[in-house]
Amino acid sequence: MGALLLVLLLALILGGLGFAVHVLWWVALVVLVLWIAGFFFRGAGESRGRWYRW
Repeated sequence: MGALLLVLLLALILGGLGFAVHVLWWVALVVLVLWIAGFFFRGAGESRGRWYRW
């Protein structure tokens, strides 16, 4: 019984980890698209050619 619970717990942890990694891939993709859009939209408006504001 303990081994069955251990296997089920391991499956739950790995399934949750896989879901979290999948969500993080989508978040990374959205951030990349926003970064590229900011690169093009801000780059056209500034005369110095700097697209970032630090």
